[in-house]
Amino acid sequence: MTALQKIAITGKGGVGKTTLSALLAYIYARQGRNVIAIDADPAGGLAGALGFPPELAENLTPISEMEDLIYERTGAKPGSFGGFFSLTPRVDDIPDRFSVTHNGIRLLKLGTLEKGGTGCLCPENALLKALVTHLLLYRDEVLIMDMEAGVEHLGRATAQAVDAMLVVVEPGKRSVEVAERIRELAGDLGLKRLYVVGNKVRSDADRTFIAERSPLPVVGYLSASSAVIEADLRGIAVYEAAPQAVEEAHAIVRRLEQEAEAPGG
Repeated sequence: MTALQKIAITGKGGVGKTTLSALLAYIYARQGRNVIAIDADPAGGLAGALGFPPELAENLTPISEMEDLIYERTGAKPGSFGGFFSLTPRVDDIPDRFSVTHNGIRLLKLGTLEKGGTGCLCPENALLKALVTHLLLYRDEVLIMDMEAGVEHLGRATAQAVDAMLVVVEPGKRSVEVAERIRELAGDLGLKRLYVVGNKVRSDADRTFIAERSPLPVVGYLSASSAVIEADLRGIAVYEAAPQAVEEAHAIVRRLEQEAEAPGG
């Protein structure tokens, strides 16, 4: 089978991106592969979904908030605009130095990327963009990136390195509309391997709703699950608490591998 290496996960807030990210990270780690999970959603709780102990997760500082590091690498203070700073800062040591590891999964938290279009140049953006480029192009482990609802962390060059972008959709009009917007944005970057994962599915009617309205091919579904909610409440890994979700996530991985093997995949 073709081995997927770089998977980005996005979608409307609250649809379950983090749950899917955590499940995929565990699946690949249990295959014996080196996995780095990237929390690129400012509201993300990927450490919790992965079951990282609180005392370990507390050691995880978002890169965008490391003022001394940003100044050291770019030559400018965070929040400053104009002036001179490096657009190609050194980042190759950051994933290993500022991540934490649990159950064979390395976790790195990016923090907020300031929005404002392509003209928004500031030191923290320069560092994060360079870091994402390094992660996608120059590291050889499996990368699972839990993103906010958009493609802000990706540029045209890095988008080409994404093996698959999964847009998580729940049964609902707004969720599908966000998926369509993401499809347009990703298309502008030349990212062609986009798929939908339906989440919080309660019935065949929900599956039909997503299948008929999805702007992208659907590669699988995750059922609505009290076990997933319970895992979140108890702070344990969803992989260990929700066996049905694990089985469904395995099916999604198999489908993605099939898509990657298909002509033009």
